[in-house]
Amino acid sequence: MKIKEAIDLGYFPVRRLPNGMLAGVRQMLYTAGLFVGITESQYSRRYCYEDVATAVAALVAWDGVCDPPGPWIKEKPSDRLGPGATT
Repeated sequence: MKIKEAIDLGYFPVRRLPNGMLAGVRQMLYTAGLFVGITESQYSRRYCYEDVATAVAALVAWDGVCDPPGPWIKEKPSDRLGPGATT
């Protein structure tokens, strides 16, 4: 999939990670998602952030290894809580 195609699907910004996967940000209902492994019909995983600015900063800084930086709240589909989660 090309970056422009991901943008057309509503992700912005979008970048290709060093591992070749596409990642992009999309506003959700209550959070902003950093989506990883974007294809035409799905994605591999999503990291939820409190707002778009924080998700974009994480996307720009991330090397694609392990988890993205910053205070992500939850990783989907595993429902694993991140450093930004409050209990």
